[in-house]
Amino acid sequence: MLTTIIGRGHSGTRAISHTLSASGVWMGEPLNKSGDLLPPRAMYEASRLIAGHARWLGGLEWDFSRLHTMPIPAGFEALIRSYLQSVLTSPAEQRGWKIPETTLTYPWIVRMFPDVRYIFWIRNPRDCVIGRHITDNLAEWGVGCPPTDDTRLRRAMSWKYQYDLVNATPRPRHWIEVRFEDFVLRQAETLARLESYLGVKLARIPVKREAVGRWKTDPGPNYYDFFAAAMERYGYEIPPAAA
Repeated sequence: MLTTIIGRGHSGTRAISHTLSASGVWMGEPLNKSGDLLPPRAMYEASRLIAGHARWLGGLEWDFSRLHTMPIPAGFEALIRSYLQSVLTSPAEQRGWKIPETTLTYPWIVRMFPDVRYIFWIRNPRDCVIGRHITDNLAEWGVGCPPTDDTRLRRAMSWKYQYDLVNATPRPRHWIEVRFEDFVLRQAETLARLESYLGVKLARIPVKREAVGRWKTDPGPNYYDFFAAAMERYGYEIPPAAA
């Protein structure tokens, strides 16, 4: 069985990657301290390749429809299979991988691997935009977007693009959504959900409760109006003035 984690960088995906590794799921090799499968270059190239087929409509709107119907380029498949070589060739019964850039390639990953167990890892976007991530600047990944020199706004736009991309993609056969906050604050309950979904007994790893709600002490801007719909959907607090 193959499992992968979908979620933008700084969504806390390392927690579930470490959990799977500690539970005997082969996550490929080598891994970095975040539980990402390395080397990432082939995945990065695949991310830029697919971005060229998402149509920017202006503002913060994109048309992803072509990604669901066009033939997947052979070059993309070759890059993904190269990146996943240690996972795909492993004899392990339980296998998986994690790297945030899988989210950028998700529409074609689903079409290549329809039977994978997908875990959509969600975190309050206000916490996601506090820290720097390599996918912050969409333009560097070939994604059309409004130009800006505002670092936080760039991160927020990246968050929205990746969230929209995932939600515009038809759901695969196997799909579960997990909030990072629930994993930290209600770990036993959340692990039970995941065990039922994956059919694997999961280890309990140490978590830091202070990782939840870091935005509350963050001095910079971390809320944008275009977060509101997603935050409401997942039960995150929306600033009273914005509401």
